[in-house]
Amino acid sequence: MSIDIETARKVAHLARIKVEEDRLPALAAEFSNILDFIEQLNEVNVDDVEPMTSVTPMRLKRREDVVTDGNYQDKILSNAPDAREGFFAVPKVVE
Repeated sequence: MSIDIETARKVAHLARIKVEEDRLPALAAEFSNILDFIEQLNEVNVDDVEPMTSVTPMRLKRREDVVTDGNYQDKILSNAPDAREGFFAVPKVVE
């Protein structure tokens, strides 16, 4: 597929890229090369190819999903300037 200079100008405008007039022929040629490469990729038969998420098959380490409070309440509240009844105490802001 061949891209002309006017199409390259339009694509540059849509992409909000400022391209000088003397660079438009090179840009059009580059776009054409990219589209030719995509056409080559479309010719490859990938019907029986399984999609990959990685080049090496690995199973992720998993842990049991258990809900806990962490049991760190005393450690966390020890950093607070004012803690009361197991909670952070803050000054009243709204009357």
